Amino acid sequence: MFLESKASRSKNKGWIEVICGSMFSGKTEELLRRIRRATFANQKIELFKPAIDVRYDENDVVSHDETSMVSTPVHNSSEILLYVNMETVEVVGIDEVQFFDDGIVDVCNQLASCGIRVIVAGLDMDYLGKPFGPMPQLMAVAEYVSKVHAICTRCGDLAQYSHRIVNNDKQVMLGEKESYEPLCRHCYNEIENSKTTHSKSV
Repeated sequence: MFLESKASRSKNKGWIEVICGSMFSGKTEELLRRIRRATFANQKIELFKPAIDVRYDENDVVSHDETSMVSTPVHNSSEILLYVNMETVEVVGIDEVQFFDDGIVDVCNQLASCGIRVIVAGLDMDYLGKPFGPMPQLMAVAEYVSKVHAICTRCGDLAQYSHRIVNNDKQVMLGEKESYEPLCRHCYNEIENSKTTHSKSV
């Protein structure tokens, strides 16, 4: 589906790929799979992640199944452009893109317009089921959007919601299975409705 030869780079045709879904859906695994294929094709790649994400490693991008690859942690979107050599880099990967500022959309567009294949992965919704950060804009401008799913921990159906199981109302809260569980629409709505009913009865 995705061209990975140097021919596309020589024609100066870049594009944006977005991999989105809930927590535990395999977003990072898919990002690393595509990046790894690019390295097998001897393409020059750069991989980035937000500096705040130190759950597994301060520098590497690490998936939940502990697959890892060396990356460059950055504090904001514009910092990415400082590391990318537009003349030599062919593929740029960005993990946990929902944590970046809105400027990440312009950065991705600029990279793609320079003939670079841009692959980003991130949560499309926060724990409240609301669009997360720059993800809607990135999905709108991307040539390719892949939505991956986890498995609902309550019923086993496909999950698309990241339900927070600890008390914390901050939108950005790093965590793993001790803090989140993937849920399908039905199970997520059941829990949210029960919260509403309980609050009214108190």
